Amino acid sequence: MIGCSGTAIILAATCSFFRKPAKFFPDHELSISELAALDMCDKRAVFRPMTTEERDDLKRKCGGSWKLVLKYLLAGEAYCRRQKSHALAGPGHSVAVTSTGAVYSFGCNSSGQLGHGTAEDGSTPDEPKPRLIRSLQGIRIIQATVGTGRTMLVSDAGKVYAFGNNVFGETEHGGGQGSKILHTPQIVESLKDMFVVQVTIGHLFTAVLSREGRVYTFSWGTDARLGHHNDLTDMQPYPLLGALEDLLVVQIAAGHCYLLALAFHPSGMSVYSLGCGLGGKLGHGTKTDEKYPRLMEHFNTLNLKPVVIAAGAWHAAVVGQDGRVCTWGWGRNGCLGHGNEECESTPKVVEGLSEVKAVHVAAGDYTTFVISDSGDVYSFGSGESWNLGHNIGNDEQANRHANISTPKLVASLKDINERVVQISLSNSLSWNAHTLALTASGKLYAFGSGDRGQLGIKLSDNQQERGKPEHVNIDLSK
Repeated sequence: MIGCSGTAIILAATCSFFRKPAKFFPDHELSISELAALDMCDKRAVFRPMTTEERDDLKRKCGGSWKLVLKYLLAGEAYCRRQKSHALAGPGHSVAVTSTGAVYSFGCNSSGQLGHGTAEDGSTPDEPKPRLIRSLQGIRIIQATVGTGRTMLVSDAGKVYAFGNNVFGETEHGGGQGSKILHTPQIVESLKDMFVVQVTIGHLFTAVLSREGRVYTFSWGTDARLGHHNDLTDMQPYPLLGALEDLLVVQIAAGHCYLLALAFHPSGMSVYSLGCGLGGKLGHGTKTDEKYPRLMEHFNTLNLKPVVIAAGAWHAAVVGQDGRVCTWGWGRNGCLGHGNEECESTPKVVEGLSEVKAVHVAAGDYTTFVISDSGDVYSFGSGESWNLGHNIGNDEQANRHANISTPKLVASLKDINERVVQISLSNSLSWNAHTLALTASGKLYAFGSGDRGQLGIKLSDNQQERGKPEHVNIDLSK
């Protein structure tokens, strides 16, 4: 639904509504299209459990229309693939969620981040192939996120489960005061009274998004204290203060000590940022820090309406409603796609994609991937560990670390003859990079570094990387 007009959403809702008998009494105050929109809202996992009072409050915040509520819910689902299959490439490990909410994990398990418990000898061995997390049986997971030594999951009931290094303000290498290891998924008690729809893990903090569009964070650390009035490094979530207090947020994205938030308005979306401003990654035209969320105004100058946000370690990207892609931040290794390694402190349109209508963007550690509306995939930035998908020629070793500073079609993904719908990149400064690509049919492909089994495929002896996308033996459509 990315980029759909309000009219198209209303038409789809109305057609769906009239295919079957109504399940509620007539409401003479609502138009047919409003009734149809309400019916479509009721199909969403995050909306269905809401009380009448909660629904009416959400309707008021969205502008007084069920059509706008539906638009808000669909916007949140679009990037996170809520209620749909998706895969996450983490620092040394990977997680895959099926369309029915089952979760598989594979790769490094040094901190129990795969969630399979311990072996008979008490160890937590790596998993070179996807393995179902059986302790989640009966729980439908709708969103997942990964960090260094840690995994977090969100269920359709709004509960958050965490396993691995259970520290919400950990450093890139994990550990810290109060650190403990969880080997199986456990409910995050401090969030049990909140209905959560998205979680994202950044360097030094974790952020969560509630069903009501509020953003909460766990500890930015004693030196930052961003977005809160308290001065403590705390395991409790606190709502972000400032400009986002009265807005509905549909998506959050975390990078290295900074956070992006995509806010909903009846007329369109806007992007806010806060945190560390090094490299210009907050997009305000400076390299200074922002303690509270600040509106990124440059999109108005570009006449671009954001619909998807992505936060890499040191750079960020946005897809506009018209399919244009903007990048900004640290340009190392050409990750911004502008043909150089210069920093950009405000969003800049990637001219190399001018003939492409983008629908999805992913950002990693100095790496960027873009998916077009036709399913073609483009990548640029750091070519470390073959994670861009281009270095598959005869002279593979010579091309192994080749960087690409302008968008290039990933021909190896086009050759699989499958429509790619999601890309995930590892986003860590301390691990070799790998990439996961999910197709419309539920097939998963992996390439890049596989030294700890994070590709989910068998590598030959002494091989630690794979340049060509390989099919992972798992069906995410089930």
